[in-house]
Amino acid sequence: MARRPAPPSASPGASFSEAAKPGKRAKTTRTPRPRGAQRDGTPRVDVREWASGIRLSAFSVIMLSLVVLGAWVLVPTLGTFIDQRQKIAALEASVQVSETEIAALEKERERWQDPAYITTQARERLYYVKPGEVVYLIDNDLDAAALPREQDPVSDTLEEKPSDWMQQLLRTLTSAGLSDTAAVVR
Repeated sequence: MARRPAPPSASPGASFSEAAKPGKRAKTTRTPRPRGAQRDGTPRVDVREWASGIRLSAFSVIMLSLVVLGAWVLVPTLGTFIDQRQKIAALEASVQVSETEIAALEKERERWQDPAYITTQARERLYYVKPGEVVYLIDNDLDAAALPREQDPVSDTLEEKPSDWMQQLLRTLTSAGLSDTAAVVR
């Protein structure tokens, strides 16, 4: 990179201050600042000097413009491509879900081809019976308030209590027979 020649400096004999001549005002004496330095002494960057060192050929300008043009053309196309790939992935997932639903429905259709399954469904859902059968339906007519509530959790420790098992059995049987509430079996 070629540098520009420095401008000619002042002659060594010249100074900023000259002695005041009679009849003229005296000039103040200033010390010259070095070229490229600011008032606080830090070096100053000269952009003009840097920019003048950059040389662009016609080939470089053409290639740079082709890169910018290519980016300008390809960025929207790339965005469309990514958007379409996301839509394709969503549609493929939808097809997979539909295929699993179709498989489940085909299995259900195969079950309905079995006469035993049809009989079971008719008995459970529609309460159908064969001729000569008697069906008893038991309604739970107890109040929800009369049903026993949840029990406390079972302890992990064993406790041994002295008790007479015969009296305990008799008490359990009489309380179960005379009770108005149903016990929840788990």
